[in-house]
Amino acid sequence: MNSGVLHTEGEPADDQTLNRVAISFGPQYGAISSRQVEDGFRSANMGGYDAVIFAGFAFQAEAQQAITDVQHPHVKAFMSHIRPDVIMTDVRGESLLKTTADSQLFSVFGEPDVELHTAEDDSYRLTLNGVDVYDPLTGDVQSASGERIAAWFLDTDYDGRTFAICQAFFPDKSAWNKLQRALKSTIDDEVFDQLTSRESLPFKGGDHRRVAVKVIDQRGNEVMRVIPLDRMVTYS
Repeated sequence: MNSGVLHTEGEPADDQTLNRVAISFGPQYGAISSRQVEDGFRSANMGGYDAVIFAGFAFQAEAQQAITDVQHPHVKAFMSHIRPDVIMTDVRGESLLKTTADSQLFSVFGEPDVELHTAEDDSYRLTLNGVDVYDPLTGDVQSASGERIAAWFLDTDYDGRTFAICQAFFPDKSAWNKLQRALKSTIDDEVFDQLTSRESLPFKGGDHRRVAVKVIDQRGNEVMRVIPLDRMVTYS
């Protein structure tokens, strides 16, 4: 089956609520767009599918929001990230990646779990708690804490189109141990604490009144969440 944005289909082995599932793959060099998601929903509904899986190397923020917020009465939606190293090929176009049963080429995980705080001077701080990751080998959903995330980035004034990195953090401290020891005489501990923090530096709200958080896991998969500054704010 290859009809427009729907490229193949399957039947879940254990899920009794889903009989037919369509799969829509994103571009090789680019992100799944909101247009592809809209067309995928429409085609899946017209084709009588119970669900549609959007599988891609990256997702535009609007596309991800459309997938996570969908409340379609007949079609469920899922977002699956393809490991970036799948793109690696030789001169003949053959994959350089040796695939096994536990390669986990596709990962399904949810939005970053974050908290947004504001202070008396109207500045904001954002705390990253973690992200939920689906393990395809066990079928369980595991919560990856902030310390186990490879990197996370913050755009303090997201315009809805381009993610601009305003703050960058790398919480996995084990990856920095050797570098920290090597640079101990030139970089103090406070700098490394900021670099590996799960809490952002204070920032002011911008013209667009929303921030975006992008999280990258240990496999290189990325997921993004857009947060309006006028919502989910706690005062501290």
